[in-house]
Amino acid sequence: MPATFTRPPVETERKDSGIGGKPPVARRPTGGGGGGGDDDPRRERSGPRELLYRVRFFELSALAADMLFFALLVLFFFSRQAGLRLDARTHEFIGDWQPVLLPPILYLNTAALLLSTLTMEAARRNIFREFDALEEWLGLGRPALRRALPWLAATAVLGALFLAGQWTAWQQLTAEGFGFDRWATPASYFFYVMTGLHAAHLLAGMAALLGCLTALGFLKRVEFRQIVVDVTAWYWHAMSLAWLLLLAVLALGQ
Repeated sequence: MPATFTRPPVETERKDSGIGGKPPVARRPTGGGGGGGDDDPRRERSGPRELLYRVRFFELSALAADMLFFALLVLFFFSRQAGLRLDARTHEFIGDWQPVLLPPILYLNTAALLLSTLTMEAARRNIFREFDALEEWLGLGRPALRRALPWLAATAVLGALFLAGQWTAWQQLTAEGFGFDRWATPASYFFYVMTGLHAAHLLAGMAALLGCLTALGFLKRVEFRQIVVDVTAWYWHAMSLAWLLLLAVLALGQ
């Protein structure tokens, strides 16, 4: 009989159906195993926008604590206003709170501070103008900085006028017999404490503003200049809000 040859069976590769195993993961080419390039999430979380958000978060947290301090000061104001003392002659509890007439210059100071808030916000918006910031990023000049500088200078002038006006108000109140060293009434004492602490905070804001103007001449990257102006602007707005609260308490809360 002639011999018959049969072809050996060819084994076919079977693909795993995936049941009971890990699902397939689609892998995108990374261009030579460089770690994914722009797909690295750590790199996405370290850009200029994320840095700005982190700085804002820490600053607003500190400002919230500062505003809480002013709120506690207002609480002490009202608790002292409602306090009573024992009269040695009548042996009765009487109040010793005498309202203090506020110097009219305080309202002019308030107008100057509110105007400075507008100029500061104008500076912040100009430094963040997208088209100008893009030109600075491309090295085509510093148009955003040139637009923001006049508004920052105007803010500094108005802030100095506010502080000078506060000093004038203290002198006027002292001339009326309500000097801080005399402690004529509890109301005058709280007036000096509340306005003095706010003036100290605004003086720190003036130092930050002058530091901002100085740093803008040295910082090379536009995003760093934006962060410096943004931080200064948020602090300035918070101090303006705090002054409005204190003025309302001093004018209406007595």
